[in-house]
Amino acid sequence: MPNIKSQKKRVLITEEEYTRNKAIRSKVKHAVKKFNEAIAAGEIATAEALLPETVSVINKAKSDGVYHINTASRKIASLNKALNAAKK
Repeated sequence: MPNIKSQKKRVLITEEEYTRNKAIRSKVKHAVKKFNEAIAAGEIATAEALLPETVSVINKAKSDGVYHINTASRKIASLNKALNAAKK
């Protein structure tokens, strides 16, 4: 445990940020998993309905600074690619 007051505060803030970011990453993973399960089950209509919701969750995580811009773009692109492949 640090002795300096500012470092004690930094430890607390880092812990809060960690838990907040972890919750946001968890939401993204759940949304992507739900989308992928719909694709695997062959439910194209459900997957098309889930795509905008999933993209929204990813973009929210990007704007909060949890994901880098390129990471978010890569995730969105992979979702679109999976949906297009399932449609064929």
